[in-house]
This record gives sequence, structure tokens and C-alpha cells, in this order.
Amino acid sequence: MNWMIYGANGYTGELIAREAVQRGLNPVLAGRSRDKLEPLARELNLESRSFGLNDPADIAKGLDGINLVLHCAGPFSATSAPMIEGCLKARAHYLDITGEIAVFEHAQRQHARAESAGVVLCPGVGFDVIPTDCVAAALKAALPDATHLALGFDSRSGFSPGTAKTSVEGLAQGCKIRRDGSIITVPLAHAVRKIDFGDGDGDGDGDGEKLAMTIPWGDVSTAYYSTGIPNIEVFIPGSPGMIRNARRANHLRWLLGLDFVQKQLKKRIEKSVKGPDAATREQLPTFVWGEVRNARGETRTARIRTANGYSLTITGALAVVDHLMRHRPAGGSYTPSKLVGADLVTRLPGSGALQID
Repeated sequence: MNWMIYGANGYTGELIAREAVQRGLNPVLAGRSRDKLEPLARELNLESRSFGLNDPADIAKGLDGINLVLHCAGPFSATSAPMIEGCLKARAHYLDITGEIAVFEHAQRQHARAESAGVVLCPGVGFDVIPTDCVAAALKAALPDATHLALGFDSRSGFSPGTAKTSVEGLAQGCKIRRDGSIITVPLAHAVRKIDFGDGDGDGDGDGEKLAMTIPWGDVSTAYYSTGIPNIEVFIPGSPGMIRNARRANHLRWLLGLDFVQKQLKKRIEKSVKGPDAATREQLPTFVWGEVRNARGETRTARIRTANGYSLTITGALAVVDHLMRHRPAGGSYTPSKLVGADLVTRLPGSGALQID
């Protein structure tokens, strides 16, 4: 199978490319900037192709002879739809590492076309959303009649430039939850609760609970397609000050949504934000939590410790690439747990056991 990493010159794309070569794989490296791609391609002794995503003819030419694309070039709100369209026409499988709800929803709307073309569409094959998607699927199996699902994670690794830009876009769009099967917009930090993510709260009393708030994470979309559970929220830890600031930001969403404000914020990110280095990633694991509840009030809780989010994105994305190289699933739109299995996260380096209480 001939496969491509598009956006290979970005922070995460380059990490995946280097790991792929370490494993003896030979992806084609691609992206918009020839000047940024070619030095990396020469170093890794790989083929490179440069093409943008504005012209369908350029995409078709760039995907000639490619059977699978791992798309790593954000912001995915702008880049995923044209690449998905190109993959459908080229009959190439599409994977990406997004966490953006709109991208997941768009991919699901292409299910019939993907099925007809024999193409797999599976966005979110990184930390967004492999661990939480697998937790959701395992909880559904543990409580099949669940009506409510809450997911969350505790991670301290910092942002890459791409993730930071996506977060800036998300602030302007408000928080998202799923209620009675539909995705709705609610204020930032809409819900606040205490959660034991499995790593303690740092105060030494052993209770392990941390204050946490809702965020617009990709599982608001994907967990519904993995489980059918109609009510979904996603949480991260937040100090009282962080939660207050998030709620104050609700009054500034109109300002954050202005194009020139978005451009200025993203320019600052490009100049100042760098992704965590290998030593930092190694020292900062992630703790993932989930809870389901049924109409009778019965609950199940799941926890798992995983590698750092960026490290998991590298190994998770390559695990899904490997799966498609070894298997021939039917075409259609998938979530990671639906495509590879709910045990995917436990098979990745740095993961512990998935424990359900």
C-alpha cells in the first residue's frame, strides 16, 4: 500500500514521519511548502510531493498512486473537507489527527459515498480521539442501556502550534455537548463537577478528585457513533480561576470570532508556541476517565493511564495505518474503536489496563 503523510513538515506530522521510518515504513511526505518538506524528505530518504488543497486538480495530481492518506495539516476546519473529497475521488483511505467536532460530523455525512467507493474515512486517529473513544465503547459494553456518557482526561503536556490554533477557533464557537442525540452549543465551562481522573489532586489527602469543566471535545461527535448514547459531555481539570476565566470569555466570544482577531492570535501562536520535546512527553502521561449512567441511575466508571497525548498520537495513528495495511474493511465512515476495536488504546505503548468499576 502506497501511503502519504500530508502535513509532514508540521510538529506532529514530522514526529509521525520519523517514527514511521524507524519502523521501516516508507510514506510519501507531502504538504503545501516544498521548501519545508524537501529537507526532511532528504534526511529520511523519502519521496516528497508539494501541493495545496485549494484546487481539486492539484489534489488529484498529488494523490496519484496513493492508497491511504494520513492527514496532519491543520486547521482541519479548513483542510479536511478538500482532502476527504480528494481521497473519495482517488479511492484512497483517509485518516487524520483532528479533534474538531465539525470534521467528524462532515466525515459521517460522507458515509454512503465512502461505502460506495470502498474508502475508509476515519478522522481522529490520534489522542483526539482514540483513548476517549475506546473508553466510551468499553463503557457501552459494560452498561448497554446507558443514556448518559461523560468523558474526560487530565493532561499537562502543553500545546503544539496546531492544537493551539484549533483551541483559539474553539473559544469563539463556545462549548458543545450532545443532548438527546443532537449537538448543541452551550456556554464555555457550561458544567462543572469533581472527577477522580486517576492521578490524585495533588493536595495529599488521597481523595483524587479535581474540579473539572466541560470542553468542546471531539467525542461529543464520535462517541455517539461509537455507542449510540444520546447525551454526552467531555471534561478537563480546571482550577477555580481557570473556570472563572472561561466563563468570562463567554462575553468575548463575538470578539474572538472576528477574522482579524483570529489571524492576530494565530500569528502570535506561530511565533511563540512550540510543541513539547521528547523528554517532556516522556515525563507527562495522561489520565483518561469515563462514566456512563442509565435511566435507573446505575453507573459504570472507567479509567486508564496512557502515554503523553502527542506520543499517543504518533503510535495511535501508525497503529491505524498498520490496521488498514493488514485488513480490508468495508468502505464507510468510522470512529477508531469501530474500525480497529475498543482495545486499541490498551495496545499502544505507555498504556496501562482499562479498568471499569
